[in-house]
Amino acid sequence: MAQVTVNIDGKAYRMACEEGQEEHLTELAAKFDRYVNHLKGEFGEIGDLRLTVMAGILVMDELSEVQRKLRGLESEVGSLKKTRDTALAQVEETEAALAKSVLQVTEQVERIATKLEKT
Repeated sequence: MAQVTVNIDGKAYRMACEEGQEEHLTELAAKFDRYVNHLKGEFGEIGDLRLTVMAGILVMDELSEVQRKLRGLESEVGSLKKTRDTALAQVEETEAALAKSVLQVTEQVERIATKLEKT
């Protein structure tokens, strides 16, 4: 298991992660640190634990919003798939009807041609 040191609010934390995930963990920690620093700038020194909890709540709020949007997009994709399937079924029906009509016209032309040959 790999280890990486991240900095949150000027404090170093040694963390374990899966091999190859070091950069990702460092990026996540940097993003979280920006939340903490933003809150620290707004509220001043209100305590490490309180800043961390508030930053965590902000992150969860954003996550909740992203999940809500994702559910909306998944629903929209489902609707689009149904619309596509309906359209494809209509195209197949139209093609079948067109093929049937062409066959009928071909048969009529052949019958007329046969009658003309006899006359």
